[in-house]
Amino acid sequence: MNKPKKNKLPNGGSIAQNKKARHDYSIIDKYEAGLSLQGWEVKSMRAGKIQLVDSYVIFQNGEAYLIGAHITPLNTASTHVIAEPARARKLLLHRKQLDDIERGTNQSGYTAVCLGIYWKGSKVKADVALVKGKQLHDKRAAEKEKEWGRDKQRVLKAYNR
Repeated sequence: MNKPKKNKLPNGGSIAQNKKARHDYSIIDKYEAGLSLQGWEVKSMRAGKIQLVDSYVIFQNGEAYLIGAHITPLNTASTHVIAEPARARKLLLHRKQLDDIERGTNQSGYTAVCLGIYWKGSKVKADVALVKGKQLHDKRAAEKEKEWGRDKQRVLKAYNR
C-alpha cells in the first residue's frame, strides 16, 4: 500500500487568508469558486507571494472578477512574461451561484469579498463570501467573545491537569 501524500504547506491547503475581511464584515453566505490564472501566478502562489487585503468581487457581463488581489511575480518564473500583479482574475462559478451573489450585492449594504485562497487537489480555489459591514459595537462584541473563548480554553486546560 502506498502512503497518502502529505500536504507540504504548513497551514493545510491554505495559500492566503483575508483576516481584515473577517474582522470588518459579518459573513452572510460563502461560496467556493475556481480561479482563472496564468502559469507564473500559480508558481508565485506556491511560494506564498499573494495578498488579499482590500480584494473584492465585481460583476461585468454576467461574470465575476476578483479585483485587488496582488500576486507578486517571481523573478525566475516570469522572465519571459510581462507580469501584471494586480490584474482582474475571473472567478469560475456556476450560473446559479453567480446569480445569487450578484442579487445579494445589488441589495443595500451587501458586498462580495474573497475570504481566502487555498489548494484543492492541484487546483486553486477561492472562498467568496457575501458579507455585510460591521458596526463598531459589533466589532467590539466579536473581540470580547474571542477573548472569552481564549480564557475559557486556558481555564479548561488548567483544570484538566
